[in-house]
Amino acid sequence: MNLLFLMTDQHRVDTLGCYGNPHVATPNLDRLAATGTRFDRFYTPTAICTPARASLLTGQAPFRHRLLANYERNVGYLEDLREDAFTFPGALAERDYQLGLVGKWHVGTHRNAASYGFDGPDLPGWHNPVDHPDYAAYLKERGLPPYRISDPIRGTTPNGNPGNLLAARLHQPVEATFEHYLATRAIEQLERYAADGRPFFLATHFFGPHLPYLLPDAYFDRYDPDLVDLPASIAETFEGKPPVQRNYSAHWTFDTIPIEVSAKLIAVYWGYVTLIDEQIGRILTRLEELGLADDTSVFFTADHGEFTGAHRLHDKGPAMYEDIYRIPGIIRIPGEAPQVRQEFVSLTDCTATILDLAGCDTSPAVDSRSLVPLVRGEHPRWPAELLAEFHGHHFPYPQRMIRDERHKLIVNPESVNELYDLDTDPHELTNRYEHPELLPVRRRLTRRLYDLLRERGDNFYHWMTPMFDIGDLDYDPSLSSFEPEGTA
Repeated sequence: MNLLFLMTDQHRVDTLGCYGNPHVATPNLDRLAATGTRFDRFYTPTAICTPARASLLTGQAPFRHRLLANYERNVGYLEDLREDAFTFPGALAERDYQLGLVGKWHVGTHRNAASYGFDGPDLPGWHNPVDHPDYAAYLKERGLPPYRISDPIRGTTPNGNPGNLLAARLHQPVEATFEHYLATRAIEQLERYAADGRPFFLATHFFGPHLPYLLPDAYFDRYDPDLVDLPASIAETFEGKPPVQRNYSAHWTFDTIPIEVSAKLIAVYWGYVTLIDEQIGRILTRLEELGLADDTSVFFTADHGEFTGAHRLHDKGPAMYEDIYRIPGIIRIPGEAPQVRQEFVSLTDCTATILDLAGCDTSPAVDSRSLVPLVRGEHPRWPAELLAEFHGHHFPYPQRMIRDERHKLIVNPESVNELYDLDTDPHELTNRYEHPELLPVRRRLTRRLYDLLRERGDNFYHWMTPMFDIGDLDYDPSLSSFEPEGTA
């Protein structure tokens, strides 16, 4: 079985037609969803690039693989996986798979994709590396103009300085964009693998629609801002929330940007999604032309989501809202009927799924469950809750989250805890952690989170021991000698 893995960066699930957006043109991903399995409750294990991508590579939760932050803002955590860490490409190589990765590599500093056996240009970092020699050669060979931007959009920081760049016009035709370049290189790799004849795993990791949104006019202006319904959580007051959220809002300059510019930013983000969808369409079309579609399982997902103004925030950060934790997840296995699944599944589960489809042992991916039975329409026993974690980015900030069918609990040892009723408050505006009517829910989820963390070996449960004093956890004498030990 061949494996084609398509991945975006910082991608909101609600920008895709197949997930209900009536305005954004995503015909290629919609067609993939219509012929495969769309997971409606697909989540990232952590809403930050490097830890999430390391979880995909290893099948381990971040607390276990210990790659806890992006190196650009590292706060003292490890910067590379351990030498002896299990990774799925190693298992596939033992079964004589051809291995390719075209696009973003953000899983360490000293070891790149080639260190794990992948073919493809070395493209590290968090943004489009437009000064990369392979990209420059691509432009030169085709007589295409170099990267140049104008009309930057940014707010003002509390100290009066310009804020982070959020968007700008790109003065290149679509054929010169980094997204088109990546799709072209992926197609070239696909053609080489088809000629070889051995099974392959080929990943294409787009750098977008991560901010800043840098697009040619045709995409920058593709969508009328009047079509944009601003996120309901723009009404966020941060009352009863961890103060870090208000601070992040100031850092991302939301309140210094006119509301009509916020709508334009979302419209530009939609244009970015459409640009990437078109490039994915080129890859899928070539897969079919090469006669490989009936022998290739196709994945589409993202590493995490993006705020785009939700909760008066941009980017991502220490706020475990659905906007950045729920992500798109589509898998098409040849011969399996189209469907939509409602189970809670994770990006980490893709690891065991890849191994399963390649005929490899899935057990080394210890925090991963194969999704193959779900794609086949089966109904195995499946967890009723989802866990996620965060360790900090610009500074250490440990968090753990558990959500079930209706409620979400977030434990913030450095601040106030959060509890949301997603039925009555789907935009997560009201922290109900202290509401007495939800005390039984709070206690139930706290106990369940505590037990699951202990079971999997996540030492964060030590941080939860003060909850014994307030009655959220029953006394356990085995913990009487423990002190908090950190998050990793």
